[in-house]
Amino acid sequence: MGSAPEFQEFASGNDEPRRLLRLNVYFDNPVPRDGSYEDRGGYWAPVELWHRDAEHWSTLYQKGMRVLVEGRTVRDEWEDSEENTRVTFKIEARRVGILPHRVLSTVMKERPAKQISAEKADDQGTA
Repeated sequence: MGSAPEFQEFASGNDEPRRLLRLNVYFDNPVPRDGSYEDRGGYWAPVELWHRDAEHWSTLYQKGMRVLVEGRTVRDEWEDSEENTRVTFKIEARRVGILPHRVLSTVMKERPAKQISAEKADDQGTA
C-alpha cells in the first residue's frame, strides 16, 4: 500500500450509512530472472472496498503493508475541469487480506462468551 487508507461514510436515507475504504495498492508482476524475480509491468491502482466494517479496517491497514486484493477491475469515466472526458481504472474489492510481510505481531479480539458456548455445543453435537 502506497498511502494511508481513506475512510468515508455516506448517508443512505433511513438505512445504515454506506461505508467506503479507499486504498492505493501496487500490483506487482514478478518475472523469474537469474534465479531471482524482477518486477515487469507492475502498476498502481486505486482500490475501493464497500463494507460495514470499513471504518474499523481503516485502523488496521497501514502504508507499506503488503496486501492481497480480490475483486474486479472497473472502468471509471469522468470529466475534468475543462470538460474533457477522462478514463481511469479502479479495483472494486470483495476482499483485501493482509500479507504477513513486515508484520511483527497480531492481537486478537476476544470472542463473546455467547459465541464460545455455541461452539462448545456444536462440538458436543447438542446444537
